[in-house]
Amino acid sequence: MRAVIVEDEPSGMKNLQNLLAKYCEQVEVVATAENVESAIKLFNTPSVMPDVAFLDISLPDGLVFQVLNQVEDINFDIIFVTAYKDFAIKACDYSSIGYIVKPIDPDELKAAVSRVKANKSNRIKERLDTFKGHYSNPNAFGKMSISAVDGFYFINIKDIMRLEAEDNYTHIFTNTGERMTVAKTIKSYEELLSGVNFFRVHKRHLINLNFMNKFLKGDSIVVMDDNMKIEVSRRRRPQFMELMKRLQVEIQDL
Repeated sequence: MRAVIVEDEPSGMKNLQNLLAKYCEQVEVVATAENVESAIKLFNTPSVMPDVAFLDISLPDGLVFQVLNQVEDINFDIIFVTAYKDFAIKACDYSSIGYIVKPIDPDELKAAVSRVKANKSNRIKERLDTFKGHYSNPNAFGKMSISAVDGFYFINIKDIMRLEAEDNYTHIFTNTGERMTVAKTIKSYEELLSGVNFFRVHKRHLINLNFMNKFLKGDSIVVMDDNMKIEVSRRRRPQFMELMKRLQVEIQDL
């Protein structure tokens, strides 16, 4: 796997190179750059041809997006490198783009590399568009990228009806009847979709409250618009009932 690194700190550059050599033997670093100007030249050099690029988001002469905007053919995968666990991380999650946080944990580095899809069908341009949309406007919850086992999907968050856990996989169901299976835990989606009307009613189920058809109090069961009946666990029921009361008040106030 041919890799390039764009990093402005010499110590950070050396550290990443050493970690890749030690923990990711399948990765060969073929070129490096330290700022926007040198990175543009690097990516527009035909002989470089990387499979993956490790990109520091903030560079001394601008953001790395200025580089990507001037690359004619992005047919490599991307792993962003950031020093902050801020909204950039959430933007990565929404767009199925890999990231590692400084100081770099070797296990996180290995995991990020293992998820790289180094081929021209990785839909990286669409994933970057999704990333940039969330990065520039972190409060806008529109489209998100789903890195499913059979490829990448781009769906509107409002169209996700429910999510169901199966071991370390999550099945995502939309209002159009689609089902996608993702190699991510439902907990990661619970965190990702917090604040956008999703609620985890059971350890196996995360639902979009907009698609609730009814709630059967006696059985503690939510019936979704697709007629799926989902139990609200005993542990989560008090919080769920409080949420139902709040929603009822909001509807009455309209």
